[in-house]
Amino acid sequence: MSQPKSLFANLRADVPASIVVALVALPLCLGVALASGAPLFSGIIAGIVGGIVVGCLSKSPLSVSGPAAGLTVIVFSAIESLPTYEAFLLAVVIAGVMQLAFAFTKSGILSEFVPSSVITGMLAAIGLILILKQLPHALGYDGSYEGTFNFTQTDGMNTFSAILYSLGDSFLWGAMLIAVLSLAFLFWWDGARPKTGPLRFLPGPLVVVLIGIFGNLLFGQVAPTLNIGTSHLVQVPVAEDLSAFISFFQTPDFTAISNPTVWTVALTLAIVASLESLLSLKAVDEIDPRRRSTDKNWELLAQGGGNILSGMIGGIPVTSVIVRSSANVDAGAESKMSTILHGFWLLLSVLLIPTVLNLIPLSALAAVLIATGYKLTKPKLFIERYKQGWTQFIPFVVTVVAILFTDLLIGILIGLVVGFIFVIARNFRPAITYACDAEGTECIIRARRNLYFIHKYELQKVLAQVPDDCAVLIDLSSTNYVDLDNVGIINAFIKSADYRNISVRLRADIAEKISPLINAQESGVRFA
Repeated sequence: MSQPKSLFANLRADVPASIVVALVALPLCLGVALASGAPLFSGIIAGIVGGIVVGCLSKSPLSVSGPAAGLTVIVFSAIESLPTYEAFLLAVVIAGVMQLAFAFTKSGILSEFVPSSVITGMLAAIGLILILKQLPHALGYDGSYEGTFNFTQTDGMNTFSAILYSLGDSFLWGAMLIAVLSLAFLFWWDGARPKTGPLRFLPGPLVVVLIGIFGNLLFGQVAPTLNIGTSHLVQVPVAEDLSAFISFFQTPDFTAISNPTVWTVALTLAIVASLESLLSLKAVDEIDPRRRSTDKNWELLAQGGGNILSGMIGGIPVTSVIVRSSANVDAGAESKMSTILHGFWLLLSVLLIPTVLNLIPLSALAAVLIATGYKLTKPKLFIERYKQGWTQFIPFVVTVVAILFTDLLIGILIGLVVGFIFVIARNFRPAITYACDAEGTECIIRARRNLYFIHKYELQKVLAQVPDDCAVLIDLSSTNYVDLDNVGIINAFIKSADYRNISVRLRADIAEKISPLINAQESGVRFA
C-alpha cells in the first residue's frame, strides 16, 4: 500500500500517537536491556534507532520497531559467550547484513504461509500477557522486567504466582490507586473523547502519565505512606553533561570478526529477529483499521539497516514489536511519521529531561499497557474464532495457551505446528462426491477441489462404485489441477467403460485443463 505523498499529511493524529508510543516504549527499552544483560542505555539506543532509522526505511504505516523481549535469552547468552560487549555489537552488525541478504532473496514471503488463526492467537495471547504481567506492576511489585513474555520469570516466580505475591507484602496502595484511577480514565476517555475539536487529539495515556507524576508528588506532600519509591519509578540513566551522554554510546570490536562464535550469534540473531519482525508485521496489518498490507521483503531490508546502525553505536538488536505497534494503532496513528517521531521523542527526552522521566510511576504505564492488552484480547475475538469452526478455533486457542505458558517464539512455533496439522487434515477430507439414482442408471462423480496423489485411493474407491449399464458424469469443473496419477485412474476407468456398458460424460470446460485424458477423446466419450 502506498504511503501518503507527504509524511506530514497526518500530523494531527501522528504527533499525539508518537508521544504515547514513546512513553510506552521507554520502560520497555530499559526492561529488555536489563533482562538481556546489556547496558541500560543500549535499550534506549535500540529504541531510538528502531523509531527513526527503521521508521524511515520501512514501508509499514503503523509498525514500531525497537528492542524485543523475544530476543532477551539469546542476547543474554550471546553477551556471556563473547569476550566483550563490543564483540557482541559486531555480531549485531553482521546480523543486520544477513537480514539485507534475506531481503534480497525475498525470504519475507515465508510470513504469508502463517495461518490467520495463529496470527490472531498471537495477538490475543499478547493481550492476555500484557494484562497479567502488568498487574503486579500496577500493584507495586516490579520483580519482572517490563516487556517480558516468559511464563517463568527471573525472580523465580511465574505469571500467576507473581500476581498472588503482589497482593501480599509487596502491595503498594499508592501504586494501586494511581493504576485504578488511570484505568478508569482510559476506559472513560475511549467513550467520552470528542469527535471534533482539538481535544479529540488528546492522547489518554499522556493524561495518565501526568496523573501518575502529579498524583505521586501529591502523595509525598499529603500522604507520605502512599508515596511511591524510586524503585517503582522509571529509571533512565542520567548523564551529568554532554560528554557523559556521548560516553553511553559504544562501537563494535571489528578485530573479533574472525571469532566463529560471533558469526554463530549473528546468524541466530538474524533468523530469530527476522521471524519476530515478520510475524509482528503480519499482526500489525491485521489490526490496521485501514487493512493496509506491507511489503515483507522491504521490511527485512529496513530491519537489517536498523540493526547495522544499532550495533555500530552500542544498541542491542531491534525487531518490529507488537506491543509498541499495538499502542501506536490504539493511539490513532495514521502513518509511519508516528513511529519516526517516537524515536525523536526518546532521544530528546533522555538527552534533555531524564530527571522528569524518572518521576513516572511504573503503575501508570502498567495501566496504559493493561488497557492496550484488553483491546487485543476482547471476548469478541474468541467468539468470532469459535463461530468459524474448530479448524480455526483450535489452532487459535492452542497458540494463545502455548504463548501464555512458554514464551512468544516457542508459543508461535507450537501454534504453527497445530495450524499446519489442520491444513494437512483438510486435504485428507473427502475431495470427491458420488451420487446415483435409485435405479442405478445415472450417476455423478464430482471433484470438489484439486486432486493430488493423496486422493488416488479415494478416486479409485468412488469409481469402483459405479454400476454396470449406467450413464456417469465425471465433473472436474471445480479443479484447477489434477495429478497425473489421478488422470491415469480416470483413463483406466474410461477404457473399461465400454466393456461394462457404461457411458461416460466429462464436463466440457475441463477439456483443456485435463489434456492428458487422451483416452476420453479416443473412446468417443462425450463432453457435457
